[in-house]
Amino acid sequence: KSITVSILQTPNAVSRLRNLLHGPTPQLIRIGVRNKGCAGLSYHLDYVDKPGKFDEIVTQDGIRVLIDSRALFSIIGSEMDWKEDQLSSKFVFKNPNIKDACGCGESFKVES
Repeated sequence: KSITVSILQTPNAVSRLRNLLHGPTPQLIRIGVRNKGCAGLSYHLDYVDKPGKFDEIVTQDGIRVLIDSRALFSIIGSEMDWKEDQLSSKFVFKNPNIKDACGCGESFKVES
């Protein structure tokens, strides 16, 4: 078991995840990163039926999410939130490991 929490979910994120995960076809959500943008990485969320062999399972307030093992070191210690405004609604991440980010906020870089 790891001592450091890989990701913390705010109450807004937990509420949104609860709504998504208790839909007509319950699935799990896997959080990962992809190579994208001018800074190098962007967050990526997928619906999956079951955890991958090396996925980390994070349970908070009865909600389970999966962390792709390849993304773990990029997002460890992050906070996941759900934000809504007049133009958009999306999950946002506050990541203490980010060393650089693109101006539009779509991609980030962490120390290797």
